[in-house]
Amino acid sequence: MTTQAGSSTYTLPADIKKLQLAAREYVQKHIVALEEDLDYDAIEIASEDRARLEKLAEQMGLRGREGEGTVRQELSAFGNAVFSEELVQHRAGLYVTCYGTLSGGAGGNRRFTDDQRKRFAGRRGFMAITEPSGGADPARAIKTYAVRDGDDWVLNGSKIFIGGMPWSDYGIVYARTDPNSRRGISCLIVEKGMPGFTWNPIPVTRTHYAGQAFFDNVRLPGSNLVGELHNAWKMMAYEGLAKGRVGYSVSNLGIAVGAHRLAVEDCKSRETFGAPLSTRQAVQWMLVDSEIEIKSNRWICWESAWQVDADEDFRFAASLAKVHSAEVLQRVLDRSMVIMGARALSKETSFDRWYREARIRRIGEGPSEVQRIVVSRDLLSVGSGVNPPTESVQ
Repeated sequence: MTTQAGSSTYTLPADIKKLQLAAREYVQKHIVALEEDLDYDAIEIASEDRARLEKLAEQMGLRGREGEGTVRQELSAFGNAVFSEELVQHRAGLYVTCYGTLSGGAGGNRRFTDDQRKRFAGRRGFMAITEPSGGADPARAIKTYAVRDGDDWVLNGSKIFIGGMPWSDYGIVYARTDPNSRRGISCLIVEKGMPGFTWNPIPVTRTHYAGQAFFDNVRLPGSNLVGELHNAWKMMAYEGLAKGRVGYSVSNLGIAVGAHRLAVEDCKSRETFGAPLSTRQAVQWMLVDSEIEIKSNRWICWESAWQVDADEDFRFAASLAKVHSAEVLQRVLDRSMVIMGARALSKETSFDRWYREARIRRIGEGPSEVQRIVVSRDLLSVGSGVNPPTESVQ
């Protein structure tokens, strides 16, 4: 962030501001327009629309180098926060951001080897952590295991609530490889169609279903190991889950911003008893409450992103952002729907889909209750939201 000379006003760096405006134009002018002709709960688009939008996104500088992957992989965490807030502001934005037209590559897994990136480039992937025995404490809950057999691994067990699995081609699975260590976990790549690997979709309140996977002596080549043997705990808990909460929180913020904007526009154009709805104090106060919560949440999200960029231990800030953003999203949606009345309940707007999907956000990526435990633990042990240095994370 920078300040203008002689002013206390914060301004975005020029390159991030440019990207923010491009993302806003792409979503509001092209993605929102496309959704007018899609099924309300659509999660995929026609191949010709995908090709057209991918080419447009590349021209607008929203895709990665030479159209490969996404520009998000080249941004700082803060740049990603600003960028992503704009990208999600459409009907399917929470779980199918821009219908995948900005992504490509191998699922963004930075721990992939060059060979693994080539093998899975352009294919959709999932991440499997949660098991039927529980998900909030993966170190203890993971019972899926893999054992060596020559140069191969043999995988057994099951995973549940795997987001987007029905539409994925492959996935990374966290399994116990050292039974004598609570954190003796490794990460392995599994592909659909492998003998012994079966799965079922799990219908949920959103149409972007989760899945359950079953592994019955699934044989994997040694080249499918991701990262270090017996040492995937940090990759899973720190780089995957904790860092993922920063982006997850920003997506919550983006939908809240979009809903609030629609409520503001709507109340100015409708009348009750001969006067604009916007003149009613009850409505004004609801708008103000939403504005306060959105702006507060933006700074909380940005702080977690800044800590990632500064290579600080961002776990406290990420957990705080996750709790606050998920709950702010629910409250802002509810207020906005009250203001818009019956229209918000119709499929003329995006509110029905947003409201169903928003409830999941207080559970996914670590329930609000668990994140409160994380935050309170650090407050009581360290105080003032200051965590130990990153080097202490095992």
